[in-house]
Amino acid sequence: MLRVGTYGSRFKSVKGVRLSGTIGWTFLTNHAHVLVCLAADPELRLRDIADRVGITERAVHRVVSELAADGYLEVLKDGRRNRYVVHAERPMRHPLEAHLPIGALLDVLPLPRPPS
Repeated sequence: MLRVGTYGSRFKSVKGVRLSGTIGWTFLTNHAHVLVCLAADPELRLRDIADRVGITERAVHRVVSELAADGYLEVLKDGRRNRYVVHAERPMRHPLEAHLPIGALLDVLPLPRPPS
């Protein structure tokens, strides 16, 4: 069973997968979850990312803004939609992983594209 959510949140259903229960903690931050989603599908809407990660659309907007401000993500306008470019060469932020680019994380955590 696929589990998504944040600390203490109720699980949500994700694209037909029913989720239930409560998460105490996760290994990855919401920032990492958002990056994984956008690396897999650069045209995702914030609403879709929110559903996949299990956080609010407002929280996704904040995360995307922070990632873009620090150069990990580029937001390209395409009419009324956005397209995102993940800069996988950027280093991870914590001193323990700072010697690795975020691409190393993205390589081991691929998120398959949903069926069209």
